[in-house]
Amino acid sequence: MTETAAEESAKRRAMNQAVIDEFRANAGVVGGFHAQIPLLLLHHVGAKSRAQYITPLAYLEAGDAYVLLAANGGRDRHPGWYHNLSARPLAAIEIGDRTIAVTAREAEGEEWEALAERARQETQLFEGFESRTSRRIPILVLDPLRA
Repeated sequence: MTETAAEESAKRRAMNQAVIDEFRANAGVVGGFHAQIPLLLLHHVGAKSRAQYITPLAYLEAGDAYVLLAANGGRDRHPGWYHNLSARPLAAIEIGDRTIAVTAREAEGEEWEALAERARQETQLFEGFESRTSRRIPILVLDPLRA
């Protein structure tokens, strides 16, 4: 028996909330599957709904910026948070016990190529995600806002 879309969504929300709770209880440290993956919590606003969301995501650092791969597990559609950041690029992230205001932009051209190659080298999942989808996986760069 397959799950309905609503059941899958509810299951994903519950799993994300458990990760968020563990992240916050342990200053950004999460165990289990996520133990070896650097995680941040992305605070973003719904593109249409304007609802507030918090999504745990793996990231790479690039200088003082943070890099997100919109892989969506290799699915053939972009993740919701990607659409939200595209529509409303001002966001915030939690890293460890800090919250940082950021603005999102999509990497293009040589920057995308360099970051994608780095992701292939440094993560075990990115190349697999690329092989499962026909879409080009967007890479977003989160630049901290300067006070």
